[in-house]
Amino acid sequence: MIDFKSHIAESDVPVIPVVLAGGAGNRLWPLSRQEYPKQLIPLVGDKSLVQQTALRFAKSSRFEAPLVIAGDAIGFTVAEQLRAIDVKPTALVLEPVGRGTAPAVAVGAMLALERHPNAVIMVAPSDHAISDLAALYKSISTAVSAARRNLLVTFSIPPSRPESGYGYIERGAAVPGVDGAFRVTSFLEKPALAQAAEMVADGRYFWNSGMFIFGAGQFLAELERFQPDIVEAARGALAGRQTDGGFLRLDAETFAKSPADSIDYAVLERTEQAATVPLDAGWSDVGAWSELWAISERDADGNALRGDVLTEQASNCLVVSDRQLTALVGVKDIAVVVTEDAILVSDLDKAQDVKRVVERLKRAGRSEVVLHKLVHRPWGYYQGIHEGEGFQVKRLTVKPGGRLSLQKHFKRSEHWTVVQGVARVTRDHESFLLRANESTYIPLGAVHRLENPGDSEMTVIEVQCGSYLGEDDIVRIDDDYGRSAVKESDSKVPSSV
Repeated sequence: MIDFKSHIAESDVPVIPVVLAGGAGNRLWPLSRQEYPKQLIPLVGDKSLVQQTALRFAKSSRFEAPLVIAGDAIGFTVAEQLRAIDVKPTALVLEPVGRGTAPAVAVGAMLALERHPNAVIMVAPSDHAISDLAALYKSISTAVSAARRNLLVTFSIPPSRPESGYGYIERGAAVPGVDGAFRVTSFLEKPALAQAAEMVADGRYFWNSGMFIFGAGQFLAELERFQPDIVEAARGALAGRQTDGGFLRLDAETFAKSPADSIDYAVLERTEQAATVPLDAGWSDVGAWSELWAISERDADGNALRGDVLTEQASNCLVVSDRQLTALVGVKDIAVVVTEDAILVSDLDKAQDVKRVVERLKRAGRSEVVLHKLVHRPWGYYQGIHEGEGFQVKRLTVKPGGRLSLQKHFKRSEHWTVVQGVARVTRDHESFLLRANESTYIPLGAVHRLENPGDSEMTVIEVQCGSYLGEDDIVRIDDDYGRSAVKESDSKVPSSV
């Protein structure tokens, strides 16, 4: 464990990480989906990006356990991933609706102040990669010293190339008494490539990392100056909080009233207290397939390959194939991403434009932008196997002790066959066990539940038949995971079972 105390001499108050685990990662579609975004995926190494983020703080004694803020749809998956690496957050806050980083950090700052009246927080997006932890901790030390002078500090990345997909920070005069910290002269959001080239050559401009350190009270004071409605909504959402199953749930109605805004727009670009500390630590926001190619190990031809992949006379390509064999012949400078239900082929130079495909899918109401065929749920996961007119087949895997909602459907019946483990079935007023190769039938309208009473995974093949098979045809009567009922009138986007 690194002794971070050696870097800070001004205060013994620990730094409280506020890990932002929201966001959809649209530019990494089709691997990243709305309900299984990039921070949950092991893109770099064998751990997901949110796990790597949490472990950066666990490796330093100076940090408290993190406050993690996640979207409601992925909260259970985030919790499972943190448990897998033995990181217990101070709180796991579920946002009922996304409102940008400013409201989320306002909530985090208020929770930090409940723990320490002079709390310093580090805002860390959960979808970044950082390779040099020693350099990171050194820059954090400098940033904390600047924060003790009531400065709001952002980390700035020395640019390795002109990049039109990042925001830029113009570095100003040095902060007196804090070696390595500088005032911010200006912010510039995503310039044209030609202008970006001029800025990189100038030497005063750095990429904006989206990571920050500041006193929680100082941030809230500045936010209240510029966006008092955000502070009011955050305060009200916390006042109406509820806790269950290890989650802190914000009051949904109050939080939804908050204006949507980022930390940069709401505060940093308007305050006189903005400062920056350069961070040269192998940082990447893994914001596009070209970024993943740049930070990945590559073969002698410059190809970054993952999965069952063959290349012949191909160079400088990124290939991710989690499913079938994928072969490239005579191509260069492209990204190929293969999932079970979608294939992306893109010029690496156009990787930022993948988000345009996602926007078109959203407008068309396509489920491929929301979910994979394999869908993670609090009780386990399910996978679509086959579907046709009036029927669909799924494989449900329930973890030990897990159980689905007590529920009913109005437009479909279900047939369950156990293929692994033992299932306990509730059907109206009866309850019984099914073992491998045994089946049962759930009639339309029957109140039912499926659960795993055993100590190993249980797998069921489910065949649904009916006039409508959307996951919004569900009424939850009881749920272990605090999920609200989904009614027929709700969105047609698949939810959960």
